[in-house]
Amino acid sequence: MSATLQPSTYHVNIICLDLEGVLVPEIWIDFAERTGIEALRATTRDIADYDELMRMRLAELERQGLGLPDIEAVIAGMAPLPGAASFLANLRSHYQVVILSDTFYEFARPLMRQLAWPTLFCHTLQTQGDGRITGYQLRMGDHKRAAVEAFRQLRFRTVAAGDSYNDTAMLAAADHGILFNAPDQVVTDFPHFPVVRDYEALSSSIASALESV
Repeated sequence: MSATLQPSTYHVNIICLDLEGVLVPEIWIDFAERTGIEALRATTRDIADYDELMRMRLAELERQGLGLPDIEAVIAGMAPLPGAASFLANLRSHYQVVILSDTFYEFARPLMRQLAWPTLFCHTLQTQGDGRITGYQLRMGDHKRAAVEAFRQLRFRTVAAGDSYNDTAMLAAADHGILFNAPDQVVTDFPHFPVVRDYEALSSSIASALESV
């Protein structure tokens, strides 16, 4: 049985979660596997420059004749990671939760529906009327870190959890950062962040962090 939620506790805490790798699969990798387009498996681990990576992805979609409706149809067949929906629902009953992601609203929408529409901050695709994707618009550079810093300036106690290199600035900016099921190299490079491997451990780590903040 979960503990009784105290309103004063709810209103001073915000939990910031990465999306891909924490609540849902890596969308581009899953999309590549479902379509058989090998080039779309590339991530920032393969191409460090995000703009270069996105230009490659959009060029590949153009070559394949795929527009936003085709991508949405494939993503609609994806599902959150096992246990993610119940974990997130329980977390939201105790804390305010914001998802901070480098994905795009257009890609995330089918998965957000399955997660009961949590608050999501991410980026936007630029499309034409026929669904062709012509570009993308970042909310701002390093927006995960900026969001966490803004929450703290608003006097929220903030815990952040993510799984990859592009989450580490967000984790460092929070009152308490947690690596969730991160690759071994990320864990090695950032040994000062605690590491958890499942949702039960993540829930416990969040609760413990807020007790100590």
